[in-house]
Amino acid sequence: MNSLIELHDLRKSFRKTEAVKGLTLSVPEGQVTAFLGPNGAGKSTTIKCLLNLHRPDAGAATVLGCDSRKLGPAQFQHIGYVSENMELPLWMTVAQFLDYCRPLYPQWDRAFEARLLKQFDLPLKTKLKDLSRGMRMKAALLSSLAYRPKLVVLDEPFSGLDPLVRDEFIRGLLELTEQEGWTVFASSHDIEEVQRLADRIAIINNGRLALDETSDSLHARFRSVEIILPDDMSVPASLPAEWMHVEQAGRVLRFIDSRFSEDQALESAIRATLPSAAQHETRVMTLREIFVALARAYRLEGRA
Repeated sequence: MNSLIELHDLRKSFRKTEAVKGLTLSVPEGQVTAFLGPNGAGKSTTIKCLLNLHRPDAGAATVLGCDSRKLGPAQFQHIGYVSENMELPLWMTVAQFLDYCRPLYPQWDRAFEARLLKQFDLPLKTKLKDLSRGMRMKAALLSSLAYRPKLVVLDEPFSGLDPLVRDEFIRGLLELTEQEGWTVFASSHDIEEVQRLADRIAIINNGRLALDETSDSLHARFRSVEIILPDDMSVPASLPAEWMHVEQAGRVLRFIDSRFSEDQALESAIRATLPSAAQHETRVMTLREIFVALARAYRLEGRA
């Protein structure tokens, strides 16, 4: 499978703060990759290095086969970019904005533009400054998709959007990525929304890659587990390494199994560790729950 983004040992510092610390990552073609991480992990800095908005201090970033430091008009004609911090010409109407953007992209598809206008319900005669934040984000997305880019990069695109607009934004993007086969690289704190989009999850922590796997694989190997213990049973000090965030409340022992494969394997591990345990229940976890569990683990590792 081809990769439209390749990062190798990418590093970027701002004075004495090292924001990205040797990040290596491949973003496969034709998939939606969610780029997640705690605040200050280095997500936006990485994206800006990718798009030649920041110059890396070391390492390499390749986008569409081109060194990110050499990206120019020929490459940007195939890259769509939407960020929460985008500055739009607010004095323009939606129609004027599209008229301005259209000549910049030779492959701009007027029929596709009309379809997106209808889908996003954008008023052509309204000035951008008079639109809600959600509608402005839709206008920015339309202007980044109408030329059918090979790669779509989203940096916190859902920030500040109300639930209805966010749902419409996600639904529209889902339909389009499925129909067009685009490669999407999306950074967001809205984990619930990302879960609907992502084929692959990459998590960055403290400027380094902490996790990179398919969404299906990640969901398959995490389970929330609850065990009912006998009255006289004490929990041993040494527990399996894959049991995360073990907590006991009375007779109830709760933890997260980060290497779940099947119920039978978990039951065998419980019997070996807690031979008198009465019963246990497992629950599939959401991406948000998995992310929070991992973020807690990263924080604990940082304090060790």
